[in-house]
Amino acid sequence: MKIGLVSPYDWSYPGGVQDHIQRLASELRGRDHTVRILTPATGARGRQVEYGVYKVGWAAPLHVNGSIARVAFAPHISGRLRGILQREQFDIIHLHEPLASPLGLYMLHAGPATGATLIGTFHAWARHSLASAPEWAYASAAPFLGRYYRRLDGRIAVSSAAEEFVSRFFPGDFRIIPNGVDTQLYHPDTPPLPEFDDGKLNIVYLGRIEKRKGLKYLLRAIPMIREHYPNTRFIIGGEGPLRAGFERLVAQAGWPDVVFLGRVPAELTPALFTSAHVFCAPNTGGESQGIVLLEALASGRAVVASDIPGFRSVIRHQREGLLTPPTRSEELAWAICHLLSDEGERRRLGVAGRERAEAFSWERVATQVLTYYEERRAAMAARHGSLYLPAEAASISLVE
Repeated sequence: MKIGLVSPYDWSYPGGVQDHIQRLASELRGRDHTVRILTPATGARGRQVEYGVYKVGWAAPLHVNGSIARVAFAPHISGRLRGILQREQFDIIHLHEPLASPLGLYMLHAGPATGATLIGTFHAWARHSLASAPEWAYASAAPFLGRYYRRLDGRIAVSSAAEEFVSRFFPGDFRIIPNGVDTQLYHPDTPPLPEFDDGKLNIVYLGRIEKRKGLKYLLRAIPMIREHYPNTRFIIGGEGPLRAGFERLVAQAGWPDVVFLGRVPAELTPALFTSAHVFCAPNTGGESQGIVLLEALASGRAVVASDIPGFRSVIRHQREGLLTPPTRSEELAWAICHLLSDEGERRRLGVAGRERAEAFSWERVATQVLTYYEERRAAMAARHGSLYLPAEAASISLVE
């Protein structure tokens, strides 16, 4: 098949959706499908030529769901998009967060005329509150967006939480296909970072340092943890608007062995996970699934995470990790201390977590996506009364 993957978010900035698209594209290409990515891109990377990537339009930062998303704005590129669609003749146009940007809306407007099957994947989750940006946006724009939503031939949600969120405004049948994890890259046998392999007990956090990631609740737990386990080190990976304030707080408190790494290069993240005795994700909400949890589980590490809907789709309490109520530093500290006290329990959770992560491998996820593509193409063909052939059979008949 020829597949177009459409991102609403700036390709020049790392993010969960962009990573999902890149990994899916790699897996699909490995199975001999032709894949093109359509995305906004700004800055120096926006001018770089990358194989199979159409960089169209520009992006602007928006405050969404307690974070900052760089979303496509492309009012002037309809002519270029029209040319891409005519040239590529996609069998599948797969839009990620299809209603989140003008780029996605244009593809939903023009895509049906090309004969492509239009698939949408919904990644976001937000609380039941009109104070939340995604909820407010969908609630206010639902009458306008509904006509675009109805043009989708298939709908995927990355978790039941994401399905429940989008269904509040746009009901329909969804296939749950989760985010994936590279179980070869993230592996228990990866050597830890040598500077942290010195006998101290490492508690690791990795993520943006912003309000909804909940790092302050882990920092508040430090004195309680240190009361019982003074030989601990807290390793904080990631950047964000709250980093400077948290570093000042740590310095004023005089806490040793609290290390802020800043942005962690991709090539070092597997070793950061295996440096952890306990990985902690104290997020307060707004997570549809939790890719970082999958990476920690694939690395065979014990995990303590917030008991929020998106995380519950990955970790089952006391089976692959421990879940604690969000914003409750005391209970977070207790769970971490429990694992620090019991090496056998950490090992058991690590083995179970690795097994759980295998169910989310990109190989399995891509197989589910391809199966769904074929199902929806067959349904379209039946609906329009045309003969349906799988992509391989169709290409063979054309050659002959």
